[in-house]
Amino acid sequence: MPPSAPVVRFSVDTPLPSGRIRVAASENGVLWAAFHEDDTVLLPEGLDLADISADRRAAMVAERYADYFAGRRRGLELPIDWSLTSGLQRRVLQCLYGTVGYGETVTYGELAERCGAFDAEAARGPAARIVGTLMGTTPIAILIPAHRVVAADGLGGFGAGPDALPTKRWLLTLEGSLAPTLDWDGPDPA
Repeated sequence: MPPSAPVVRFSVDTPLPSGRIRVAASENGVLWAAFHEDDTVLLPEGLDLADISADRRAAMVAERYADYFAGRRRGLELPIDWSLTSGLQRRVLQCLYGTVGYGETVTYGELAERCGAFDAEAARGPAARIVGTLMGTTPIAILIPAHRVVAADGLGGFGAGPDALPTKRWLLTLEGSLAPTLDWDGPDPA
């Protein structure tokens, strides 16, 4: 279902290995955010902003992301426009958003079980794979924290591209779920 309010589209600078985040926001909240320039499958139609300071939504989103990346904010506390999600995807993403906080991680199977969308037996197998696929289709990067969902035996996946796993590691290090390494160039996660 497309958003009912006018949409603005803009980019936000980040220190992530993946670079800038592209964002779309409606009057209802953040509608879409992606790490990669070519990740435009769900990019909603809207007005492209060259100057984000002129739009209150864009300015607030940019400020909150900047504070989060600098380690000054633990939550983005931005409204979400869920209209690009539906059904099982929305149920799992809303469960993730509401139950896995800053500095926490959950496995794909644990999230499947927590959301109650699958029976207990399926949550340990096929449902965990379905949740993994849903994390790969999350329409709003970081605000819906798919980076906090990990495999039972390690980090798991995080989209495509050579910077996908380094981006996930960076975010989990920022939030304190992973210890900084000698090459860590982000803020002190403590």
